[in-house]
Amino acid sequence: MKRNIVIAAVTAAALIGGGTATALATSGDDGGSARQAADTRPQNDDVRDDGDDARAASSKVTASEAIASALKHTAGTAVSAELDDEDDSDKVVWQIDVLSGDSTWHSVSVDPADGRVLGAHADDEDDTAQVRAALKGSSVTAEEAAKAAAGKGVVTSVDLDEDGKGKSWEAETHKSGGAEQDWKVDLKTGKVTADRADDQDDDQD
Repeated sequence: MKRNIVIAAVTAAALIGGGTATALATSGDDGGSARQAADTRPQNDDVRDDGDDARAASSKVTASEAIASALKHTAGTAVSAELDDEDDSDKVVWQIDVLSGDSTWHSVSVDPADGRVLGAHADDEDDTAQVRAALKGSSVTAEEAAKAAAGKGVVTSVDLDEDGKGKSWEAETHKSGGAEQDWKVDLKTGKVTADRADDQDDDQD
């Protein structure tokens, strides 16, 4: 969920003979790759590309509705939900991770258009003990966290932060125009607060 993107350089030049301006930006997301863009919009945590905007706009099913649909199909505890491109496909789906009572992980795909379960399969995860420990004593589910964060924008992902000092749900919201923000949802109270740790990471970068 963390996307710390840093623009290292933006240069524009007219191509010889064509007169077309291009921009080159070096970003620090997942490996510092160089990418070319057709314009010079800043790529930071508040402004996303058209792909993220399109994914958020394409879903008629909310995060909480997708989680509810997944749990009707596969009993257990929803640990994360993300609106993303399906593997080996351009189709956007909700991917829900469910931990069953026997500690088996399941990945459930939900159609963002009508909430139908498109498929499910067992998955391998190595942090079952951490997840169980983080959820112990909690009273707010992933579905409830998604509903709480929905007041901040369109929720595009919900994930359990079992590694943080203050264990919580992490939610990412999207607003029309490209603005995205990370939020923390308290596991016991459901209180929604801005993810200050994420802001600090941006400042350091």
